[in-house]
Amino acid sequence: MHGHSGGSEPSDKVKPLDLGLVLRSLWPYLWAFKGRVGLSLVFLVLAKLVWVAMPWTMKHIVDGLDSAQSQLIAVPFLYLFAYGFFRFGSVAFSEIRDAIFSRVTERATRLASLQVFEHLHQMDLEFHLSRQTGGISRDIERGTSGIHFLLRFLVFNIVPTLLELGMVTAILVVAFNVWYAVITLFAVVTFIFFTVLTTEWRNKFIREANSLDSQTSTRAIDSLLNFETVKYFGNEAWEAREYDKNLAVWETARLKNRMSLLALNTGQAAIIAVALTFMMVMAAQDVVAGTISIGDLVMINAYTIQIFLPLNFLGFVYREIRRALTDIEKLFGLLDKKPRIIDAPGVAELSMGPGAISLKDVRFGYHPEREILKGINLEIAPGTKVALVGGSGAGKSTLARLLFRFYDTDSGAILFDGQNCQAVSQLSLRRAIGVVPQDTVLFNDTIFNNVRYGLPDASDEQVWHAIRMAHLEAFILSLPDKEHTRVGERGLKVSGGEKQRIAIARVLLKNPPILIFDEATSALDSHSEQAILTAMNEVAQNRTTVVIAHRLSTIIDADVIVVMQDGQIAEQGRFNELLAQDGVFAGMWHQQQQRDGQAVSI
Repeated sequence: MHGHSGGSEPSDKVKPLDLGLVLRSLWPYLWAFKGRVGLSLVFLVLAKLVWVAMPWTMKHIVDGLDSAQSQLIAVPFLYLFAYGFFRFGSVAFSEIRDAIFSRVTERATRLASLQVFEHLHQMDLEFHLSRQTGGISRDIERGTSGIHFLLRFLVFNIVPTLLELGMVTAILVVAFNVWYAVITLFAVVTFIFFTVLTTEWRNKFIREANSLDSQTSTRAIDSLLNFETVKYFGNEAWEAREYDKNLAVWETARLKNRMSLLALNTGQAAIIAVALTFMMVMAAQDVVAGTISIGDLVMINAYTIQIFLPLNFLGFVYREIRRALTDIEKLFGLLDKKPRIIDAPGVAELSMGPGAISLKDVRFGYHPEREILKGINLEIAPGTKVALVGGSGAGKSTLARLLFRFYDTDSGAILFDGQNCQAVSQLSLRRAIGVVPQDTVLFNDTIFNNVRYGLPDASDEQVWHAIRMAHLEAFILSLPDKEHTRVGERGLKVSGGEKQRIAIARVLLKNPPILIFDEATSALDSHSEQAILTAMNEVAQNRTTVVIAHRLSTIIDADVIVVMQDGQIAEQGRFNELLAQDGVFAGMWHQQQQRDGQAVSI
């Protein structure tokens, strides 16, 4: 087999500048293991030396067995043993080279993956909200695979092939006629030129086949994910016909891909056959003329075949190297993206006291042309429960994100016990704040491990204590697998109320002095809501608590209710005070009571 069908989608053309960038990016990883790299190169050269020596020993074996040469019978045996040793040595030295260099390849892949992973966790929320997580995951996966592929092929394929070509050319020039070397080099250049051009032409067929493969797969997955909908409408036969239409187009594209591979393989075989024929004709004439022996003819033939052997996969290697370069560039491109929220050099740690929070004329907008918060001034006393209420888009959740420093204010300041949140490290600030979000996302792990995530080093007893405080113990003990029950991807195997209790237990284990509940009960039924409210109120004892509330009935006991409207504070006070004012809050309250069909009561 000469070409290679390859399944990966080719990338856009890589510019020479990109290769330089990639090699500069990879150099630190190689330099960290310079001893191993040097040693692997030594074994690479040794492997090629014995590989190149094999045709030379074959020449002496043939000449030794040629009755016309009348050599001693001991001489061919010596070369036969040498041939066996060289064949073994070429494999052994290559394996040793692989073993030595594999640590470099694997460590480079590992370090690059870790570096990008850590960097992505340093990026701001805006970056992650505006970018598909699946896309980032593919960039990391393909990029690390690209590093692995490029390092291995540079050291194990491209460099050895060039080294072997140089050695063989030198032998042909010195030992024989310069024309042998000219034909060899001309054939190699023609082979490479033809392979690159044909591979470029084939790329469109590969792109088409891969694109249709993705479309077919997407269509199948979409249909299976909507299994119930298909059943509701009895459209199984229609789905099968649509899927088959996609398969039919994909089949045609795959056939084109296969035919183009046939053209590549046939062309490569033709170039090798023509070069080999020319070399053999010249060598045969020289044997007849008596200038070279039959052993020399065998050696020339062996060298020609040996040179073209690694070039057989050139089409695959060329396409894969291009793809690897682009993938690596994308991977290191992620490292070039700078987070908007960064700690200043030598930043102080947050020294948390009783838990007072002050917002001084805070202004913020996700986009410069649209301001969300318009001069918020708010004092939250230590140990109090403050509720933020208001219509959709009033700025409640935005305020919570600013408190957690997912974003920085455009102007104004947020102080925690008198310390500006931008003057302390993000880690120390976030360690002091516990958040129970509206939509709790759990890891695809056990309930116990999801709770333990609040404090990964916590003992089992500490985790159970948090579970009991969140009123989660009875539910866990009712399950067949108890605390080892897996919650499924994104926690889909447990109900909304149970997820919220797990989130509360997780925050309890973290034990922060400040709590933020971001509409933590809005998606629950009334029974679950009451249970969660009880747990929330117990958790909030002696902690500064900020509650973003959708249902006003859940924050009757709040120390202060802050009513937000159009990015500003419209009203603030206790529940009864705000009702008596008959203002924005009172209007919201009456509207909710009417909607819920309840009597207005306090």
